Amino acid sequence: MVESLARPGGNITGLTRFSEELAGKRLELFKEAYPKLSRLGILAGAGALKTYEAAARDLKIAFIPLKVSGPEPDIEGAFQTATNAQVNGLIIIGYNLINPYRTQILALAAKNHLPSMFAVNGWVEAGGLMSYSPSDGYTFRRAATYVDKILKGSKPAELPIEQPTKFELVINLKTAKQIGLTIPPNVLARADRVFR
Repeated sequence: MVESLARPGGNITGLTRFSEELAGKRLELFKEAYPKLSRLGILAGAGALKTYEAAARDLKIAFIPLKVSGPEPDIEGAFQTATNAQVNGLIIIGYNLINPYRTQILALAAKNHLPSMFAVNGWVEAGGLMSYSPSDGYTFRRAATYVDKILKGSKPAELPIEQPTKFELVINLKTAKQIGLTIPPNVLARADRVFR
């Protein structure tokens, strides 16, 4: 859609939530919160799989892609694959295909006592274990500055697309208790938000 983040061209500008560098940080935080993590199942779009595979390899965590496709993705089948592969942790990078199945995914993660890490805070608010993602509040405030600049005459094509600079670690202690997991105090102390 754009020529580059620095010079978008056309009539487009804004902010992006995308940041490949977060894959490694997410997995590091997940491993700190759940030191027994050894076999990671991942439910994500094809682009994210490669990034997370490299990050898992660096942390010496086995990596098992849980593939779903089609207009009605087989979410239960993906969880069966996870069970068969003896997955003991799950990372979910929400995308258009699976977002409508959030309730089912969270219920299956809880039923299978799978600690889970997410790329969007809303999944934790809905019952997921933890997320590490760009701060939505900060991003929305930055978006308002772009609107202001454009209303004052700046051309969108001349405003670089900003990448995230402020991030949040969110933890759901209610979910941790439900799946029998104790979050280490050093991880809990770094959380920006905690649901109890």
